[in-house]
Amino acid sequence: MYSILLSAGWPIWPLLIISIIGLAIMLERAWYLRQIHIFPKDSLETVFGLANTLAQQKSVTEAEITTVSQLTPVGSLFACILREKTAGSSADDALEELQASAQATCLKLDRYLGALATIATVAPLLGLFGTVVGMIEIFGSQGAISGGAGSPQQLAHGISVALYNTAFGLLIAIPALAAWRGLRAMANQRQHECEEFTRQLFKKLYPNSATSK
Repeated sequence: MYSILLSAGWPIWPLLIISIIGLAIMLERAWYLRQIHIFPKDSLETVFGLANTLAQQKSVTEAEITTVSQLTPVGSLFACILREKTAGSSADDALEELQASAQATCLKLDRYLGALATIATVAPLLGLFGTVVGMIEIFGSQGAISGGAGSPQQLAHGISVALYNTAFGLLIAIPALAAWRGLRAMANQRQHECEEFTRQLFKKLYPNSATSK
């Protein structure tokens, strides 16, 4: 592997760096966006249990609501509507706060996906840059300038730089693009699930609101 890196020349190092970053993002997002992580076991039961308590005109403590916000990565979304109901806010005021909290939750779910898309876009360009560097090494040799045969070693090195960087660029871009599409779909699915659970929660706490119908 080290010999390949040497043959590919210095343009391969930026590709190697972004490949490590891309792999880290893929692993982190794949773990974070698991359904069992976003909605741990019994977390929704706890949330709707508190909602039933509030719906029955019973009190819920701030400590219980804080616990809900810590149950799941999207717990702040559920805690927001419970807190608004506890404070006696109207449906419109609660909906306004809920929308602000939903935006913050979506940012959590989408985090780093833009960087992964950028890596998928930039990797082939860096590979092309390495190809250009390799071609410059070939045609910029003394032999090429003078019209002679040139150094075979320098010619071989230039070809290696050109081909290895092109291959590495594609090797990074293709999995990164596939991972981005898959993780994007997972993030969208988690967002839709959050929206559905929040809608049910809002309908339970504000049954007479037009927005809950």
